[in-house]
Amino acid sequence: MTIPDTGSVDIVEQEDAAELVEDLAEDGLAERMLIALDVDGTVILEDETLSPGVVEAVEFARSRGHEVMLATGRSWDSTHTIMERLGIWPEYAVCSNGAIVMKRVGGDDADGYERAHTETFDASEVLTLLREHLADARYMVELPDGTRLYTEYLEDWNLRGAGHVTFEQLSHQPVCRVVVVSPGKSDEDFVDLVARIGLNQVSYAIGWTAWLDIAPMGVDKSTALELVRGWLDIAPERVLVMGDGRNDIGMFEWAVEHGGRAIAMRQGPAEVHEAASEIGLSVDEGGVAAILRAL
Repeated sequence: MTIPDTGSVDIVEQEDAAELVEDLAEDGLAERMLIALDVDGTVILEDETLSPGVVEAVEFARSRGHEVMLATGRSWDSTHTIMERLGIWPEYAVCSNGAIVMKRVGGDDADGYERAHTETFDASEVLTLLREHLADARYMVELPDGTRLYTEYLEDWNLRGAGHVTFEQLSHQPVCRVVVVSPGKSDEDFVDLVARIGLNQVSYAIGWTAWLDIAPMGVDKSTALELVRGWLDIAPERVLVMGDGRNDIGMFEWAVEHGGRAIAMRQGPAEVHEAASEIGLSVDEGGVAAILRAL
């Protein structure tokens, strides 16, 4: 069955008309994309303002029927505030570099979420190892229920509702991730440290303002996004991911391997560019908006 030419009208039986509508709906779903956006350095600038044009571009992509979501190293407590600013309540959100997947509870306009998937590990060994090499470091862990525990104040981190504990108390129970901030250390320093001490029992990422983020072995944004992709029944080649940091390399490689698009922000480091299939504009130039507007 075909659609009538523009300007013409075909009269068909009710059953045939219903079949045509169903065919059109299936065609529309086949074109649906899963668009996963990093937050820091992709959706927002270093001063926490939004990238130019991103709100309007996200709404444009959603109006085309695409699923636009966040995939970030941030905890859920910080992630949902960015979703509010973007005006989106997607079915899923990937937080804590893939260790947490949140699922919307209710209809399309609902803003309530619950944990759909959680990864944890015993952080006692890695914490001890890091303390031996970073005596002045400050630590934070995230627990499965979203609670965060920290040893000392972490500048530029939202610690609302977090608990101040001793270093020993950090590893009293399984955690979703470990965050390490060491005064004066650059991202290159963290890269060198990881290579030197061999963090081979966990996955790690270096943040764009120099912190070390450690997750369970084999867990990153890509592992969580593959779960989401399957739950939403979106074809692998209909995936588009955007980011700027080393913690985005896993999801870039995953998207490219399965025929999707992986777009690195222009300001990202060389190894991030190498993992991507494309390099877009910088976050300051409105890189996300430029890509989404072109869909």
